Amino acid sequence: MQYNVFRKLRRSVATLLVAVVAGGALIGSTAAQQSVAGSERIWAALKGDVLGDRPILLDTGLVRIEAPKRAQDAALVPVDIYIDPARASGVKKVTMVIDVNPAPVAATFQFGEDAGVTHLATRVRVNDYSYLRVIAETESGELHMSQTFVKASGGCSAPAVKNSKDALSSMGQMKLRQFVPPAEETMTKAQELQLMIRHPNNSGLQRDPLTQYFIPAHFVQTLSISQGDRLILAMEGGISISEDPNFRFDFATQGTEDIRVEAADTDGKVFTDRWPLDATGL
Repeated sequence: MQYNVFRKLRRSVATLLVAVVAGGALIGSTAAQQSVAGSERIWAALKGDVLGDRPILLDTGLVRIEAPKRAQDAALVPVDIYIDPARASGVKKVTMVIDVNPAPVAATFQFGEDAGVTHLATRVRVNDYSYLRVIAETESGELHMSQTFVKASGGCSAPAVKNSKDALSSMGQMKLRQFVPPAEETMTKAQELQLMIRHPNNSGLQRDPLTQYFIPAHFVQTLSISQGDRLILAMEGGISISEDPNFRFDFATQGTEDIRVEAADTDGKVFTDRWPLDATGL
């Protein structure tokens, strides 16, 4: 008799657990659907201010954005933007939008003539579950968009990795890594660079850990990367670009002139540097 009671109880508990799990999954699914719908509503209200009333072509293959489905660190979300190499010369500008962020336009990248950029990677803050969108504008004025949904929370208010004293002492320092293409690819004269800039890139939503006052927004606002006098890419950024901005990209080299970088932040500070081009594979 006790065994029968135990067996019935075990069945009841198992049924309850299944119901709880199913209910939790349903709630989670509903929350995710609401997040997607909320992001779409924000974008519907926002896109006219960012792009005007021009039609936007979705998933045409001209541009593609990739990011993790669930961010390990909402303040350092890796993003990769790819442009179709066959049509890269026709793309003049790329705009990256994070719907739910306080300043949704994360950055706008302008490409130099014949720069040949087909891949651009950086790291961003994501404040809540949101679509990340990239819109490529062609020379003819067409708009092509790709999007991906990222689950993240609190990226814009997350505390800085470095303390303010260390961040300010190294602010503006730059490092450039050059990746020489493999021998079989040298005929394309394409090269890959990674630019790292020391800067707190404060969002204005972070708090000082001692005083608990908000730290004023202070970030790299403009960036220009050139080979000699030839523009590779220029950026106008905002609070969504992560602390210590990091950009990795490819480009079509012309000659062996130096790589030159100029960055300016919202406090009016200008940082410049230059490096000789590693022409090993050219």
